[in-house]
Amino acid sequence: MSESQAVTGPDIELCAEAAAAAPSSDTNAVPIPDITSVLQALADPVRIAIVRRLGECEDARACGSFDLPVSKSTLSHHFKVLREAGLIQGRYEGTRKLISLRRADLDAVYPGLLDSVLRAVAASPPLESLPEVAVGS
Repeated sequence: MSESQAVTGPDIELCAEAAAAAPSSDTNAVPIPDITSVLQALADPVRIAIVRRLGECEDARACGSFDLPVSKSTLSHHFKVLREAGLIQGRYEGTRKLISLRRADLDAVYPGLLDSVLRAVAASPPLESLPEVAVGS
């Protein structure tokens, strides 16, 4: 069994791919990639819902607190895509993995992009009304 599989708990299972040798904070943050990669990461309704919910709160959220109509493994995949695009970062607090937007980093590279995306998303229909998102997808 790998180290990431040995980690248990409802919050950690969703973010298990980053669990190996977990530091207390995400000091190895991915550099913000080119604009195409950032926008591709935002081109999915589930990932937009994640960014929207993170944008609504000031503090980080636990991986398990996102109530989205997808399986745990699919949610974990979406976290990975957002993390690799430099949009989110994770840190461990005890046994919980907390996720937050990299707002300052994004604003430094692409000023106003995140705020514009969040404003556009707020004016859009909620995730539940999007037919392409199905449970287990």
